[in-house]
Amino acid sequence: MNDVMAVVLAGGKGSRLEPLTRDRAKPAVPIGGGYRIIDFALSNCLNSSLRKILLLTQYKAMSLDRHINTGWRQFFCSELGEFIDVVPPQQRIDEQWYQGTADAVYQNIYAIEQERPNHVLILAGDHIYKMNYQKMLEYHQQMNADLTIAALQVDVEQAKGFGVMQVNEHNRIVGFEEKPDQPKTIPGNNDACLASMGIYIFSTRFLFEQLLQDANTPGSSHDFGKDIIPSVIDSSRVYAFPFRDENGKQDAYWRDVGTLDAYYEANMDLIGVDPMLNLYDQKWPIRTHQGGFPPPKFVFGSDPNSDRIGAAIDSIVCPGSIISGGTVTRCVIGPEVRVNSYAKVSDSILFDRVQVGKHAVVQNAIIDKGVVIPDYAQIGLNAEDDRKHGFTVTESGLTVIGKFSSIPTSKPPSPHFSTQPNATQKQDSVQKKSR
Repeated sequence: MNDVMAVVLAGGKGSRLEPLTRDRAKPAVPIGGGYRIIDFALSNCLNSSLRKILLLTQYKAMSLDRHINTGWRQFFCSELGEFIDVVPPQQRIDEQWYQGTADAVYQNIYAIEQERPNHVLILAGDHIYKMNYQKMLEYHQQMNADLTIAALQVDVEQAKGFGVMQVNEHNRIVGFEEKPDQPKTIPGNNDACLASMGIYIFSTRFLFEQLLQDANTPGSSHDFGKDIIPSVIDSSRVYAFPFRDENGKQDAYWRDVGTLDAYYEANMDLIGVDPMLNLYDQKWPIRTHQGGFPPPKFVFGSDPNSDRIGAAIDSIVCPGSIISGGTVTRCVIGPEVRVNSYAKVSDSILFDRVQVGKHAVVQNAIIDKGVVIPDYAQIGLNAEDDRKHGFTVTESGLTVIGKFSSIPTSKPPSPHFSTQPNATQKQDSVQKKSR
């Protein structure tokens, strides 16, 4: 892997993840409590012994840049030629943003050329998976390929959002369509298609030739999937590499967290008894910045007749958090979160430093960093109320509250207040015990 350079495309705007991407790039969005989305691609590089990495940023890169500086540079030794360099748009061609994935790499040809790698691995920085890139390189060399594309089987409906490949009996790619309306299925299986994962290994000389040609092609969108790959499959050795999961499960795990609902589901995947993606696998660790927080703490619960119990059930709770007399169920709780007495938080994701007030109820929600939920607030119970307060509510009913959001102060409910069937008795019980 000393002859390989990784180029990670980490400039995604992530507009479909707003408000989570209002102040940060998509790869910098927290996931799984203490991680960032970018940590999965970078951990795969590190675990694959790949230690020459260019990280190409673009939109709202400060959070991502800070995360790399504090959490990742210590893994690389410059005296051994190792590096992870964060590279903003250089505007070498014109005063403009990158025009496409291929243009992003083309504008950084000089940085790649300085290292003289034999192969270039190109990755997206916003996917969740475990993969050994060394195995893909070995396959690339074995097939004497000019370009190798990691491939994943997906159902027909999903395939409409991917580049879809057709291969011969030797896995050589003979057809490629980017996000087709009617994807071509795998021969003998009308329910599945072979999709590109956006992971490419190029022989360096071949990559440079294609980038230079594409840059001088009028009308090109300068994108690997739309332009470069379709133009080379007939004349060059282009192969599909079947995705090999390093997660130790029978079914391969790969997620594109491009929407709020997909992002929510990826987090919920982590809290199962036997999760599809195992964060506790010491053979393939996912690394990140560790903040040096104290251990999580759960307090109150000595009175068996009281509802004031600090407990977390089927949840991930990160260091620095205090569950102080509240109950957390099926949640991902980030660092330094505080859940106060009698609060009920369920099926939700709470980012760093969220404060949940006494008697508050939060369900089916994503709460961004530093948001304060007032006492008695009701989040995620009534979609119309949440929209009136300016919160984002997805089609599935997920409530998302961005950073710096102002949440109206709530009053204690009246004796006849009800948020759901049989809720009145529960509210009365909480009020009596709180007195």
